[in-house]
Amino acid sequence: MHSSNTDNPVCTQEAALDLFSREAKKLHKASQSKLSSKALPVLRRLIKSQTFREISLVQLFQRQAIVQRKHIFQMLALEAGYKNWAEFKYALSALPAHELTHYCHYLLNAGYPNHWFSSLPEAQAFASEHGGSALSFGTQALVIPADYAVGNLSSC
Repeated sequence: MHSSNTDNPVCTQEAALDLFSREAKKLHKASQSKLSSKALPVLRRLIKSQTFREISLVQLFQRQAIVQRKHIFQMLALEAGYKNWAEFKYALSALPAHELTHYCHYLLNAGYPNHWFSSLPEAQAFASEHGGSALSFGTQALVIPADYAVGNLSSC
């Protein structure tokens, strides 16, 4: 027999940090790819987040070896609306379990850039048209797919 925690699992801070670490590893590997179709989306995000400044996309692609995992963590923090990874990591510890669960779900199931929006109103408009739920993520927002159910989370 399952406990209520198993029936409705919630993501812990440790699980969320583990998922962000895995996401950073995946993004870092993609940023190092010689295939532009894999590297450019990550490199664009690094430039857009201003993790790298005063360098063009072409220059960053030519010098992609300079991208380190710390840059990817910085980008994730900036995209979430925080100054740095340490601040974002601390903020995760203050989030209620249900919000951490949404972030875990996003990292496990949603893809970039399809569900990212620069503001919550944009995400809400997309969700009302296509289904799903808008969730604030720092200064940005994401849309959780309509078929998402908390009980489907097995990794958190």
